[in-house]
Amino acid sequence: MTGTELQLQRVASKLQQGNVGLAIEEMETYLAAYPQPQTVERLHGIKAEYELMTDYWKRGVNDPQLDQLYRHLLQRVYVLYANIASYYRMRSYPTLAGLYNRVRMERKDWFLTDIRREMEGFVSDIAMLELEPENSRQEKGEQLYKEHQAQMNSLFCYVLTSRMWTEGVGHDFEEILVSPTIDGNDQQLLVSAITLSLLNQYDMVKFRVLANTYRRSQEEGVRQRALVGWALAINEEVHAVYPEQEELVLSLLSSKKVCEELTELQMQLVYCLNAEKDNNTIQQEIMPDLIKNNNLKINQFSIEEREEDPMEDILHPEASEQRMEKLEATFGRMMDMQKQGSDIYFGGFSQMKRFPFFYDISNWLVPFYLQHPDIVHFVHRMQGNKFVEKMMQTGPFCNSDKYSFVIAFQQVFERIPEGMRKMLERGEATMGEVPEEELHTPAFIRRAYLMDLYRFYRLFPSRNEFENPFDTNRSELGTCEFFCHWLFIDSPLEPYKDAIVRLLKRQKLEESAMRLLDTYSENHHTVQYYIWSGMYQNALALEPNNVRALEGRAREVFNLGFYEEALEIYDDLLLLYPDKPNYLLNKAICLVHLTEYEEAQKILYRLNYDNPEDVRVNRVLAWANLCSGKLAQADQIYQKLTASEKPSSEDWQNAGYCCWLMGRIDEAAHCFKQYCASFAPDKELFLFDVSFLREHGISDTQIKLMDALVHS
Repeated sequence: MTGTELQLQRVASKLQQGNVGLAIEEMETYLAAYPQPQTVERLHGIKAEYELMTDYWKRGVNDPQLDQLYRHLLQRVYVLYANIASYYRMRSYPTLAGLYNRVRMERKDWFLTDIRREMEGFVSDIAMLELEPENSRQEKGEQLYKEHQAQMNSLFCYVLTSRMWTEGVGHDFEEILVSPTIDGNDQQLLVSAITLSLLNQYDMVKFRVLANTYRRSQEEGVRQRALVGWALAINEEVHAVYPEQEELVLSLLSSKKVCEELTELQMQLVYCLNAEKDNNTIQQEIMPDLIKNNNLKINQFSIEEREEDPMEDILHPEASEQRMEKLEATFGRMMDMQKQGSDIYFGGFSQMKRFPFFYDISNWLVPFYLQHPDIVHFVHRMQGNKFVEKMMQTGPFCNSDKYSFVIAFQQVFERIPEGMRKMLERGEATMGEVPEEELHTPAFIRRAYLMDLYRFYRLFPSRNEFENPFDTNRSELGTCEFFCHWLFIDSPLEPYKDAIVRLLKRQKLEESAMRLLDTYSENHHTVQYYIWSGMYQNALALEPNNVRALEGRAREVFNLGFYEEALEIYDDLLLLYPDKPNYLLNKAICLVHLTEYEEAQKILYRLNYDNPEDVRVNRVLAWANLCSGKLAQADQIYQKLTASEKPSSEDWQNAGYCCWLMGRIDEAAHCFKQYCASFAPDKELFLFDVSFLREHGISDTQIKLMDALVHS
């Protein structure tokens, strides 16, 4: 961290504490080292007002506006700090610096009245195209879209690199975002620019614009982008400066629909962050099957059909049908992943973000439209191609991937085999079309947008210049786990937290689940809460026969070595479910630890009779036989366990004990060597359970001899 960043951090710390005087002092120290004449002048004005306020306070003047004036001064100091921090970021990063300078050189004056007039003019011009002669309509339309796309890209960059907004600027932008006379795609793109800017540097005005846009807009695409923006931008560190952030959020939460959409958003963010893991599953498990069982040969620049082997149908008449069944099953597995919320296309399309199209930063987040200047010529050329039309209208892709698909498809279209090309033109092939009614639902729109955002923050070449909400280096979910914010404690969102915890538990995100559980209010400390938190006794105090609480408590005391207590709990569980194999097995394990081998063996022989191939039962039965001196029976089971396809290290170790006690020294040494081989070479192992061996007549000298034999 540089000296500038350290000093700015000290200013931020005083602001977070809500201390105007100390924040002014730290700001003066910063400006003494890094002079900025205009900022110094503004700070002097704030300091003068602060000193005047302090002077009246010291004289005992009772000012009913004191708190309000103090907070106003605190916010003014924050604006100075935030503008400095924002400008420092612009100067420190080449891409942001380039964007900042370019758009301000292209256009000196960014008056919002002019901008709004231009945006409304574009909508009017497009509507007037219908009156143009047919032979010139297409050309004029393309020119309009080209000029407008360039204008919107510049506006996107201007908003992205803007500093703190005044209330007036915020009001004007909000009216643009909710106006029915502005194109919805333009509004969505502006919302994304505000979001990126807000995440880089918190700005209460921009936050309010997004929250109010979400509340007021009639365009679902605009609403959902605004929802994602303000939810990810909630900043607890500015509570002392802007308590209205909490008031604004809580006012939104008075709506049940808002609570439901926030819950869906939190779940979708969890799935979104699984994109890398899902991609690994697809690449390592699904794609090899798809490639092996299809009839295509895919090269770097072409796709070819494999020639059919004429002898295949004669020698293996069922092979083709079996291959098709496997192909359908594999593809079905991928579709199931998608239905469950997985981003199954991230890995494939991540390779297609190097096209020149993505050199313009706004193109990463622009809604998909067929008139986009960079794809319009291909779209015209593909008119009538049913496959392309289906993919663009009802394809399961996010906006960014649709652009990638179109650009990539036009490059390979001519190289696709003639038969397949004809099939695509007729629309006989699809890629998991989305039902028309689902396409326009808030959940689908929001999920597609999250995929766009995720691709930007993961794949944009200069992504390190942006505050990344998907960065999981410090925690499992980065800053995406917004349900953990303290302002949601005891809020209307409280009842919805259970659904999130269930999902986190299913996804094995235990750290994130515990973080969320820590925010539960006391009123929400239910049996389920205590079970999730591992507080099983508290759960049993509320519900003595709760099976999950009993199971959890049994595991807990067993791991602590309290086998008698664990045995009692398993007896209670068996009263509820007398024949449940897991409870019987766990009871037998407790009995073995308590050296009640005969009782344990009665249960184990019964379980083994019911399911002779159950490895867990065989493993415990072998150990019980070994401990009770039934070496021949134990040896017989260990022979089977170690001969299996994947014997465990524990099987080899215990088989070694059995052979040793039976006097088969060489076999015992072989088993111990196999045990050692199942671990990394540098791992320190406790090869022998010395106390067990001593109890069964093996002396320390024999143990040393065996140790030398194993490691020789």
